[in-house]
Amino acid sequence: MRLSIQIYSLIYSFIFGIIFSVFTELNYRFLFSKKIVIKIIFTFIYIIDFSLLYFIILKRINNGIIHNYFLLSILLGYIFATIFFKRPVIIFKNKVKSNVKKVSNRKK
Repeated sequence: MRLSIQIYSLIYSFIFGIIFSVFTELNYRFLFSKKIVIKIIFTFIYIIDFSLLYFIILKRINNGIIHNYFLLSILLGYIFATIFFKRPVIIFKNKVKSNVKKVSNRKK
């Protein structure tokens, strides 16, 4: 595999880790639903969707070849986003919740 393709794959894996971290924070509220069936369904769909998304895009970049350092790059991106993007994600999540409450109050 050429070096440029490996660099693109590393950058993609790192960015994917960041995106995965942000969406995990947003999806976190569904995991604390009272119904166990909803927890299982949302978690299953979430994991399947993100796994397929990663492999489909990785297939376009380097024919779907996975190396250990790509997985390490995803982990580093996840940790990076957890540390540095925690505050903006919380603010965004609160804005989404307030907008959902406004819409639900209008329907009543």
